[in-house]
Amino acid sequence: MTNERLRGAIVDQNLTLDGVAARLGVAPKTVERWINDPERKPYRRFQYATASLLKREVSYLWPDERTSAEVTASGNAELVRLYPHRSVVPHTVWTDLYSKARQHFDLLVYSGFWLTEDANFHRIVKEKSADKVPVRLMLGEPTSQAVAVRGEDEGIGAAMAGKIRNALLNYAPLFKFPGVEFRLHDTTLYNSIYRADDEMLSNGHLYGVGAYMAPVLHLRRVPGGELFDAYADSVEKVWESARPITSPADWEGMN
Repeated sequence: MTNERLRGAIVDQNLTLDGVAARLGVAPKTVERWINDPERKPYRRFQYATASLLKREVSYLWPDERTSAEVTASGNAELVRLYPHRSVVPHTVWTDLYSKARQHFDLLVYSGFWLTEDANFHRIVKEKSADKVPVRLMLGEPTSQAVAVRGEDEGIGAAMAGKIRNALLNYAPLFKFPGVEFRLHDTTLYNSIYRADDEMLSNGHLYGVGAYMAPVLHLRRVPGGELFDAYADSVEKVWESARPITSPADWEGMN
């Protein structure tokens, strides 16, 4: 395993290992070790000197750093973890995320069908309702053009609309709980977003690939960061434009 962020930053600045070493007053082999053995991090003064030389944040070059100054200084600290595919995300990550919700419990998907079959997710929704946490569940309008296009993009055609209808049926018991609101949207989604307070999971949408094979970003809001808020703002915009429904059958009104 190598520190590709450090290597890339050196290349971006048109520098060599020898050049970096000379500027920092260390041996070229020392810089090489920083790249090839990420566990052997430089002393703090060299971390800051290197970051300044390469015009990067310390938390970008060495993302495992956890000092409060670095966290507040860089939006890169918002990324808790990157998963290459949704299918490799431990299933408990989703329920653990929502179980911590106290103010925000948002789900923005087309169908998110796999989650509708999770008994723990249903239980958490009921618990949050009892705790008066607003729960907002946004699914795609089955008859919308956006859903049709996404179905074609994934190669499943009309099955996408069918998955949404089945998801609504699975969610039927949740419609009766206070504070649990459902809305249907006709937005072109570039990500499915799962938010609980200041944490979220963003599942990207790729052309020709099902969402379960697309990357997932685990984000956490930090002071001074912008990434989390950008995704959170998009959730609000979809919520405002989506239409409320009070039962799984309400989508039929658009046929």
